Amino acid sequence: MSDKKTLSERDICTKYVTPAVTSAGWDIDSQIREEVSFTNGRIIVRGKMFKRGETKRADYILYYKPNIPIAIIEAKDNKNSIGAGMQQALRYSETLHIPFVFSSNGDGFLFHDKTNEEQPEIELSMNNFPSPKKLWEKYCVWKGFDSPEKKEIVGQDYYSDDSGKLPRYYQLVAINKSVEAITNGQDRVLLVMATGTGKTFTAFQIIWRLWKSKAKKRILFLADRNILVDQTMTNDFKPFKGAMTKISKRQVNKAYEIYLSLYQAVTGSEEEKNIYKQFSPDFFDLIVIDECHRGSAAEDSAWREILEYFKSASQIGLTATPKETVDVSNIDYFGDPLYTYSLKQGIEDGFLAPYKVVRIDTDKDLAGWRPPKGKVDKYGQEIEDRIYNQKDFDKTLVLDNRTKLVASKIVEFLEGTDPYSKTIVFCDNIDHAERMRQAIVNRNPDRAKENYKYVMRITGDNEEGKLQLDNFITPEERYPVIATTSKLMTTGVDAQTCKLIVLDQRIQSMTEFKQIIGRGTRIREDFDKFYFTIMDFKKATELFADKDFDGDPVQIYKPKLDETPIPPDDPAEGTDGGMEAPPTNPNDFIPPDINIAPKEGEKPKKYYVDDVHVYVVAERVQYYDKDGKLITESLKDYTKKTIYRKYKSLDEFLISWTNAEKKKVIMEELEKQGVFWEELADEVGKDIDAFDLVCHVAWGKPPLTRKERALNVKKRNYFEKYGEQSIKVVEALLDKYSKDGIQNIEGTEILTLDPFNKLGTPIEIVRSIGGKERYEELIKEMENDLYAA
Repeated sequence: MSDKKTLSERDICTKYVTPAVTSAGWDIDSQIREEVSFTNGRIIVRGKMFKRGETKRADYILYYKPNIPIAIIEAKDNKNSIGAGMQQALRYSETLHIPFVFSSNGDGFLFHDKTNEEQPEIELSMNNFPSPKKLWEKYCVWKGFDSPEKKEIVGQDYYSDDSGKLPRYYQLVAINKSVEAITNGQDRVLLVMATGTGKTFTAFQIIWRLWKSKAKKRILFLADRNILVDQTMTNDFKPFKGAMTKISKRQVNKAYEIYLSLYQAVTGSEEEKNIYKQFSPDFFDLIVIDECHRGSAAEDSAWREILEYFKSASQIGLTATPKETVDVSNIDYFGDPLYTYSLKQGIEDGFLAPYKVVRIDTDKDLAGWRPPKGKVDKYGQEIEDRIYNQKDFDKTLVLDNRTKLVASKIVEFLEGTDPYSKTIVFCDNIDHAERMRQAIVNRNPDRAKENYKYVMRITGDNEEGKLQLDNFITPEERYPVIATTSKLMTTGVDAQTCKLIVLDQRIQSMTEFKQIIGRGTRIREDFDKFYFTIMDFKKATELFADKDFDGDPVQIYKPKLDETPIPPDDPAEGTDGGMEAPPTNPNDFIPPDINIAPKEGEKPKKYYVDDVHVYVVAERVQYYDKDGKLITESLKDYTKKTIYRKYKSLDEFLISWTNAEKKKVIMEELEKQGVFWEELADEVGKDIDAFDLVCHVAWGKPPLTRKERALNVKKRNYFEKYGEQSIKVVEALLDKYSKDGIQNIEGTEILTLDPFNKLGTPIEIVRSIGGKERYEELIKEMENDLYAA
């Protein structure tokens, strides 16, 4: 038997951990999952570059039943202690909400039992791992499932089809916690899940399990957009088939079990329109309210009337943005959220797209505008003499040149990146949305000529535009490309491939802001959608600084005068943009005898002005870092900071590099942390080795090219100690290193390539040097000589 200390971590799992777990009664096919990556890896964005970071991966997750995880195991090789993996396992268990945590090195298990408050950690021998039945019983006692009926409900299977689609970890947590809470008699449940994280799929699985277990027999699903109800019925809720109906045309059929409805379809201002009262108050025993921040939160809302009428039913509220104001509260009604999965966490896990911000401030937005005395607009109306500012623009005052400027920047951005990137332009009102549509058409007539649907106004009053909504949100449909809108598309529009969101709307509500940002957060790798850009003209993104906002942008860019709106790949180090912006408070310019607003009781007129120049004020380029701090950062600065997180000093890096069996491993680790090797080499020098890139960027050491390093080895008469055949191999390896870098010469695969194949087969070459062990020694010696001080 081989020495256990020489085995790898994977060998320890295969030879010791897996047999110990299966011997305890865990089924290898249905209850044990190995090497489970439960996140996708954060998407790291710099300029137009992006890559995925490292995923979080558990060695083992154990399930009582499919999708009901109850234990996690972290294994280490036998050089480590039995509890070496415990802290990592505990960190993962917090994320996954798993109570039973194990660590092993093949000698035994350290067991951390979160259900045992007196002595949470004990050591177990390899043949004493607990059975599924034993852990499930402990779990049920801990959770208070004290009857067979309760155990049957929480053990109810998920819906599963042949697609192989598995719920993501946070969906499992939300589903399981909700089913458990309802089972234990909690009648009000609030789930907070960021837009794009699958709230409807989560709701479906909750309803399915409660319905199938017969814990809930008649269920009402409420939404406030027709498209939401229709999408839900045809997609996530499709398995309900004949048991499901939609309440429409104010008709009620009580023969079904699953009911979907618009709030508006069952309520009304007149008593006879309150169709929901045709049901008895105890008809439904479960109500699920989608986007519950939009109505049920208000005590006097018609939606809240429905919830109060069916107060005996269990009620689950779903929202991306719980509403908490003096007058309106989700938490007051539902209680504190049972589970929260935030935008920030979704981006960190790699399930949601990060975003860059392009901030464009015009002179009139910052300083306001006061008309000369007696000035009339283009329709001959005399304009009231006062300061007009951002609150007025596109509401009481329209500056045509400002609209044209915004349209110009949108077109410039798209033409410089991808003219067919799906784009939503949020405007202040329908009139503004129509003027913006016209301005974009006039700024880009060739695209409009190519297809009149290139830019469409999609607003509640326009049937032609609303008919194009499905085409806009369908990834395979090219047109419409640009949608101008005001309120219609702020929520419930699943625009998965939207790459540009333009904010020319004054947004004061954090709830609305989060919903708008949510239009772009979905990732579609098959359509090259990994991140999106927000172009902000009305300071809406200042809400990023609000303590209630939890998802920071990866870059904020403020173009200078006449600069492109496309953020640079590598903003200059320390740039702050030059020209100082005027004061942002227009009151600073107002003489004391001028009224700022119309007199009380007067309805303000709307003025249209077409002869006032508007220009972009110079500002600066900024990024938000991983910790949410606003910084100015170049690619070099970013790389330096990333390296410092891994290596505190040059000595620490040199020791790690020298001791590494393969340099490729260090390069891959730094790449997972967000180092862009190719792009960095483009900037510093294409023929520079990864070792020199790190030493130069992080610690300022002068870099050598790969050719220079190879030449230095040759100068030191490195070859003299080898025979003729070995010298030919070493010369070829050094030439390959000069051209392609260290990572390409560390494996024997290279021996199949030219010129090695002229020296013999890989086996013949390795034998001629003295065997595989001697060949690996040769590579190690050559590397040491390449990187000698």
